[in-house]
Amino acid sequence: MRFSLLLIPDFPAEKLFLSRIIDNVNDRRPYMKIGVLSDTHDNLSSLIYVLNTFRESGIDTIIHCGDLTGLEMVSHLEGFRVIYTIGNMDGLTGTIKKRIEGMREDNFVGTVFQGLIDSVPVAATHSHIEGTVMKLVREGRCKWLFHGHTHEKRDEVIRGVRIVNPGALGGLGREPRSFCIVDLAQEKVEFFRLPRD
Repeated sequence: MRFSLLLIPDFPAEKLFLSRIIDNVNDRRPYMKIGVLSDTHDNLSSLIYVLNTFRESGIDTIIHCGDLTGLEMVSHLEGFRVIYTIGNMDGLTGTIKKRIEGMREDNFVGTVFQGLIDSVPVAATHSHIEGTVMKLVREGRCKWLFHGHTHEKRDEVIRGVRIVNPGALGGLGREPRSFCIVDLAQEKVEFFRLPRD
């Protein structure tokens, strides 16, 4: 396991981010699909639906872009490699971090993730810290950038970086519930919409 400490310019010293490099060099599958979800906000039924969809699709790596919110949600992530970026509603951050990292040694929990998934440079953040998304784009170290927080689906390219927001699984708004499956090798994003609770 390799770690690198990333100093993000213009961020206070306490905002140093520990980034774990995850690289499946021994994975010989013809493609690498990952599941991307965000803003669960304690919506257990939506979370279970999405995780079952990921399992049925053969996905073993998920990126959750923050706001899982409750500790009781964490146990449902068991069996997946999890990259989890802390959201502004994650009040039990330390406990969530311990639980997720305790499930697998290659799990990640932090404010910003930058690393490799199947040799593809990827970044993820919740994006509640103003300017984080564009700072990561300007740095140019990632091909894909995943974020949450806005509860709105997004799929666009800026400065050669594919920026994806899967939408939200929970929350008080009337926005549709959504998530996505990303094929990193084929560079495809497929959004899925859930029925309202």
